[in-house]
Amino acid sequence: MAAMAVALRGLGGRFRWRTQAVAGGVRGAARGAAAGQRDYDLLVVGGGSGGLACAKEAAQLGRKVAVVDYVEPSPQGTRWGLGGTCVNVGCIPKKLMHQAALLGGLIQDAPHYGWEVAQPVLHDWRKMAEAVQNHVKSLNWGHRVQLQDRKVKYFNIKASFVDEHTVCGVAKGGKEILLSADHIIIATGGRPRYPTHIEGALEYGITSDDIFWLKESPGKTLVVGASYVALECAGFLTGIGLDTTIMMRSIPLRGFDQQMSSLVIEHMASHGTRFLRGCAPSRVRRLPDGQLQVTWEDRATGKEDMGTFDTVLWAIGRVPDTRSLNLEKAGVDTSPDTQKILVDSREATSVPHIYAIGDVVEGRPELTPTAIMAGRLLVQRLFGGSSDLMDYDNVPTTVFTPLEYGCVGLSEEEAVARHGQEHVEVYHAHYKPLEFTVAGRDASQCYVKMVCLREPPQLLLGLHFLGPNAGEVTQGFALGIKCGASYAQVMRTVGIHPTCSEEVVKLRISKRSGLDPTVTGC
Repeated sequence: MAAMAVALRGLGGRFRWRTQAVAGGVRGAARGAAAGQRDYDLLVVGGGSGGLACAKEAAQLGRKVAVVDYVEPSPQGTRWGLGGTCVNVGCIPKKLMHQAALLGGLIQDAPHYGWEVAQPVLHDWRKMAEAVQNHVKSLNWGHRVQLQDRKVKYFNIKASFVDEHTVCGVAKGGKEILLSADHIIIATGGRPRYPTHIEGALEYGITSDDIFWLKESPGKTLVVGASYVALECAGFLTGIGLDTTIMMRSIPLRGFDQQMSSLVIEHMASHGTRFLRGCAPSRVRRLPDGQLQVTWEDRATGKEDMGTFDTVLWAIGRVPDTRSLNLEKAGVDTSPDTQKILVDSREATSVPHIYAIGDVVEGRPELTPTAIMAGRLLVQRLFGGSSDLMDYDNVPTTVFTPLEYGCVGLSEEEAVARHGQEHVEVYHAHYKPLEFTVAGRDASQCYVKMVCLREPPQLLLGLHFLGPNAGEVTQGFALGIKCGASYAQVMRTVGIHPTCSEEVVKLRISKRSGLDPTVTGC
């Protein structure tokens, strides 16, 4: 017989636990669940931002909810707590280390504004990492407390499906736990991809799962990849003074506007990040002195070259975290190409009462706020009588490179492909932030463009902003695009002076005109 954990509501609304023997083991318990004797109204598999949003929303609506979450350590042994990628190894630590790099730039500006700054100014990786990690741990704890306050049961187990209503897992003590629910939401997210075909990649390389938890500085670093993760990590590493190289096989920021992507790369290159373009690594070896020797091929010439680094960071994409779920036991269909879960507009999988949200889903933006909103709307449909669906169009985002890139809506390429060149108008400007003037900073890559339909009133199709605080600028204009704003309406909007965001409402020059788009005057 297998043991199944059973929660009983005790005095004061608290849970007390006992172990219940289940006749027939796992299969017997699964048959009981299939017959309608289920433990929960909702079971969420995955404790990231999207999954936690689902659980909290369902509990708020009075449902009995459980969350199961387990983090498989990275190949380098890195572990973290509740909260998923964003909290532990993504948005939060990334933005904080990005801020550390920005502060380094401000220190360089300070003498121009009258501050006497003693030289040299040194950065302490250990101190930064400890502060960032402590903040992340406080968020882990906060999520645990929030679940407890809402009477959501949390299981730190690696779950896999037994049937379409039941998952099982093994607790730390080795006890097998079976959980069943009327509705199940899969929100397991993704993990970094390793190039396992490259000799030494797994043994000696790290990923974004590791970089934020390093106790010592990574030193001279090779970042392999051209994704936003690659550029963001390389950006803050360069910004805190580390020798950093990016190896790109093809184009940067695939899926983003390519003119903006080129400007991002141009800015990074002019501020100290080295680039190996059109190259692909073939081997990583550890030398006797502990350094890593990387061999790569120039794809254009076929020539082989090599270099030595302290750290090799793989940032070549992500894969859905579905391998251990046994989705076939539940009948959940996945894409044969990506292994991501297939869902419809209601987030429903091929099994009607099993749903999936976030990075684990085929064709969805891999963005934390998107998963959170999709999860909340899904739960409101399941338990709150709502019929509102998630709208995945015009979702804003920002790439936190040294010069930030914020965007919402269509890229210029997408707009032309969808509407035709003759039906698209692009207004643009090169501008100089006021803060750059006194310090003499180069603003060559500070650029904004608005992609519109050409026919009046020229509905906005997309906005792309490269400059300081791009996320803060883009968020507000995202609302306008979501509400169907037109170019004419933007031009009637009064700007806030002096700000970078006012450059958006001053966009008068179109690409079609051929005029110089450089902003002059204040």
